[in-house]
Amino acid sequence: MLPLTLLTAQQTASVLNADNALQQQLTAMGNACNTSIPPLAPGQIVLSSASPDVGDKDVQLTYPRICLYSAGLKNTQAEKFRSLSGSVTVVAEVWSSANLVNETDQWIHFYVEAMTSVLRGQIGDWGNGIFFSGMYEVQFQPPKSGGLGYVQSAKVTLIFNVSQN
Repeated sequence: MLPLTLLTAQQTASVLNADNALQQQLTAMGNACNTSIPPLAPGQIVLSSASPDVGDKDVQLTYPRICLYSAGLKNTQAEKFRSLSGSVTVVAEVWSSANLVNETDQWIHFYVEAMTSVLRGQIGDWGNGIFFSGMYEVQFQPPKSGGLGYVQSAKVTLIFNVSQN
């Protein structure tokens, strides 16, 4: 079995990609706001902690993209008779890029809202001793030069409860 820290990030990607849930949410939001948002294909949701500088040099990482990785594991022994009971922190780095700064500045909010909306719909037991509580924090970064002209990111920190023997 995969290490819990890899498994949790991988399951997060699976939830976002299941039945193309993330793209469906993006399309629905764009239609509701009469806004065209570049699609985010399943292949653009990757398990990687690569910084944008490194990611921009990797031909496989395109914009927009979501990079998922585990940032920490905390064994609090909340359940006395479990060898592991605590939390795993998964970070989703959401990246948007455009020729115009106002486009990337707008799109990043749609990507984050669509992603968190899909995840909020999946609160509960994800199997393998992983439970999504629905807790997350979002930090937006200002646009900067890079990518297709300008690039902007948001860091979404997700908290998972874990329990294993």
